Amino acid sequence: MPTTLEFLISPTLSPLRHGFFTRRGGASSGIFAGLNCGPGSSDQSEVVAINRARVAAAMGVEPGALAGVNQVHSAEVATLHCLPATPPRADALVTATPGLVLTVLTADCQPVLFADAAAGVIGAAHAGWRGTLEGVLEATLAAMEALGARRQNTVAVIGPCISQRAYEVGHDFLDIHLAEDRAFGRYFAGGPNGRPLFDLPGLALYRLRAAGIGHAEWTRHCTYSDPERFYSYRRSRHRNEADYGRLISAIRL
Repeated sequence: MPTTLEFLISPTLSPLRHGFFTRRGGASSGIFAGLNCGPGSSDQSEVVAINRARVAAAMGVEPGALAGVNQVHSAEVATLHCLPATPPRADALVTATPGLVLTVLTADCQPVLFADAAAGVIGAAHAGWRGTLEGVLEATLAAMEALGARRQNTVAVIGPCISQRAYEVGHDFLDIHLAEDRAFGRYFAGGPNGRPLFDLPGLALYRLRAAGIGHAEWTRHCTYSDPERFYSYRRSRHRNEADYGRLISAIRL
């Protein structure tokens, strides 16, 4: 693995400092090779700490300024005015406090970074299929509004996540989404094995736009299909690996 950090940025979120970090430039080895930032993984804790310190340096802060959540695949949002002593149980966080770096961890789920730069309000969400279905993206917008953001001025960028061509699901999964809204059927296509293929970022973009966001986009990077740059939970299962790394995405005022 190269030693130089790689992170994707979007002009949409500029001039705010942010990044969707790839696995390149980390200290982990073996199946975690690269920038594994997941304390919940079975990787060596001291190595994960080194990786997170490198991310903090890239964001211009000390490691202790990285704020995260105990992700539980929910629609819960934590509003931060200072760095919490322990990560709250939630899947998104918002702040209007300069210097705090909001982070989420993913490995196929969607990392979504939000900003209303004019209002000085940012957000970050971990949006898997369940959180997206339950409304974590809409809840993040509402929490940002409570801090003074205006959703018509807010932008959101979905970072690397699993793409439709790699996301084969069962018919019961399709039924869950159709029970929520028949219109969600447009985000499923027939797969080569007779099972549906699910367009997770497509549904997320639809829901963000329906919620009245000013602009939303996806970087169009597939975590499953690019093992050199991204960790993937599903790919690790298909390879019968014991664990998998976690990618970090971050934004700060």
